[in-house]
Amino acid sequence: MEGNESPFDRIVRGTAGAIMLGIGVSSFTGPIALVEGVLALILAVAGGLLLLTGLVGWCPAYAILGLRTCAPRESRR
Repeated sequence: MEGNESPFDRIVRGTAGAIMLGIGVSSFTGPIALVEGVLALILAVAGGLLLLTGLVGWCPAYAILGLRTCAPRESRR
């Protein structure tokens, strides 16, 4: 499986995902919650997905829509 995210895209996704995941999870585990309830759950799940796609370098939504933010690799023969 070939990646479809550029290095910049991966950094932005990873950073945003880590922040969102941290905010979402802190409401379940910490004494001070920035958000609560459904919003915390949404932030945690969305943040986890962004972090995962940033780490892997492949986004299923990009694949479905036929988008790429990175240059295609040259074929090796």
